[in-house]
Amino acid sequence: MKPPITEESTPRQVAESYWRVESERDIEKVGQHYHPDAVFMPPGENLVGWHNIKKWYEESFRRFPGLEVEIVHEISQGSEAALEWKAVLTNVTGVRHALVGVNIVRVENGKYREVRAYFDPASLT
Repeated sequence: MKPPITEESTPRQVAESYWRVESERDIEKVGQHYHPDAVFMPPGENLVGWHNIKKWYEESFRRFPGLEVEIVHEISQGSEAALEWKAVLTNVTGVRHALVGVNIVRVENGKYREVRAYFDPASLT
């Protein structure tokens, strides 16, 4: 079992914990990785506050009940990191969609303050 996230956790540690619970599709645990007023920017969107971010996750979890993620490269400096990842999203009919992308994150007190996610959403259709 991985150690819990603390206020001193690195961006990589926060991301690993976040992707673990996102893969479990546990929206409440995902929310524990964000500050209440965090900013999340998936392609084409700018969501501010967990209330708005949560809606994005609810839709994602509904469309894709399965997720596997692997961090393949990291560049970190202090509270910020660029994390390149490979993922597989599985839709409700069992079709698997391979996806690659990068999350640029800023962590404050062991939680996401800002996440900018870069990937091609067209690969999910």
